[in-house]
Amino acid sequence: MGTKLIIDTDPGVDDAFAIALAATSAEVELLGVTTVFGNVPLARTTANARRLLQLCGRSDVPVAAGAARPLVYQATRRLGGVHGSDGLSGRADTLPEATRPLEDSDAVSLLVSLLDAADEPVAIAPIGPLTNIAALLAAHPGIRSKISRIVLMGGGVARGNTTAVAEFNIWADPEAARRVITEDEVPCVMVPLDLTHQCAVDDVWLGKLGGSGPLGRTLETLTSDYRAHYRRVLGYDGMVLHDAVAVAEAIRPGLLHTETYPVTVDTSAGPARGMTLVDRRAVPLEAAGREVEVAVDTDVDELRNFVLSRLAGGR
Repeated sequence: MGTKLIIDTDPGVDDAFAIALAATSAEVELLGVTTVFGNVPLARTTANARRLLQLCGRSDVPVAAGAARPLVYQATRRLGGVHGSDGLSGRADTLPEATRPLEDSDAVSLLVSLLDAADEPVAIAPIGPLTNIAALLAAHPGIRSKISRIVLMGGGVARGNTTAVAEFNIWADPEAARRVITEDEVPCVMVPLDLTHQCAVDDVWLGKLGGSGPLGRTLETLTSDYRAHYRRVLGYDGMVLHDAVAVAEAIRPGLLHTETYPVTVDTSAGPARGMTLVDRRAVPLEAAGREVEVAVDTDVDELRNFVLSRLAGGR
């Protein structure tokens, strides 16, 4: 097998595409999926993840539920909404029932057991709030050597989406994000909004996906509420693949072009809460956070074709 991978997720339409991308890529050994609150509450993100794996024929992959709330402060307003009431445009219950039981252990325990059992370092792709990953690194510091890198979808260099400056996954638990991005030692790739928006797909791309076969057709049916939101954001019928862009990089390192910058996370109670501060000065005058690989560019056509070919059945 190729890349050993664990996904931490809060499905979510773009999470659904990301899970399916990993599940259908022959060079990926998908060791497990852990769930976190985010686009919808934890019970629903967990059910969605299990159903999505069943859809992909991957009942071999264990799923464990993790954090139901942020590390420190509860959100002051409702999370999510862009993905519909159930996270999948109201279509979650049309997916097949999962045959594999939910793991008895919690997400952190599953992460530890999978990492301990691995015979080589494992990539982790957190594509929701970083609560589970922060808890893992805080409680099990010795596990760092078993993680090859963390490829996370989150943050923004010059924009936000939940607020003017904060991206949703970071805003949902800034303290956890600061712990993972700014304060730890595990190699980290941050895939921000600035890049994921460049990789948006249109109705033609989605039509090709829908016409590709059973998996592609089902994934396309999950996008209606999400696309309605992005029609307003993008100005055309399409959507942003956010989480699938990060998982694509986890599967094929180097698919995204990265540059190394000091990054920190604003955990204040003010209007910048959840902002990722990426220090792009040529010569920073003072320490401005840990140096992190920030994805800044990609061959957009190659990225779109890579995702489409896997979801359409090309392996």
